[in-house]
Amino acid sequence: MRHEIRFSGFGGQGIILSAVILGRAAALYDQKYAVQTQVYGPEARGGASMSAVIIDDEPILFPKVRDPDTYVIMSQQGFEKYGKSPRDDAVMLLDSDLVHDRPSCTWVGIPATLSAKKDLGREIVANIIMLGALTTATTVVSGPALEKAILDSVPKGTEDLNLKAMRRGQELGIEGGSS
Repeated sequence: MRHEIRFSGFGGQGIILSAVILGRAAALYDQKYAVQTQVYGPEARGGASMSAVIIDDEPILFPKVRDPDTYVIMSQQGFEKYGKSPRDDAVMLLDSDLVHDRPSCTWVGIPATLSAKKDLGREIVANIIMLGALTTATTVVSGPALEKAILDSVPKGTEDLNLKAMRRGQELGIEGGSS
């Protein structure tokens, strides 16, 4: 089954790292094909950022996401630039405190940034919370594959914090309100 996933937010939120981790989870641990692409403004930190992943059971012949079925949106600017016109059957995970608009497709509100600050004391892991939520709100990758990919990707000494963030996201993905 093919999935086209688009991540968006602002520079500094780990949008590109999220897509890299997701692609790694699919390719290395769920035995699927994956390709990742990225776009970010010249400002980098604070500017609009977008990254995309295609995951498929078959080889991927064209690396660009053309029609996303899944979105992870972490800022209002990211929503306006990359999430305004989703297809009707898409699923969109929104950082519910930072994204104020709501899409026409199915959506799940995840208070990732608030939870990262309040529950874990580190706003920087909000992207990992969103990845955790992605594994319980969709079937894009498995939880065990994501956990292994996170451990492969995060700086040494931050593994426990990132795994707590992933698990918190999984809880929020199950609890999340949708429309």
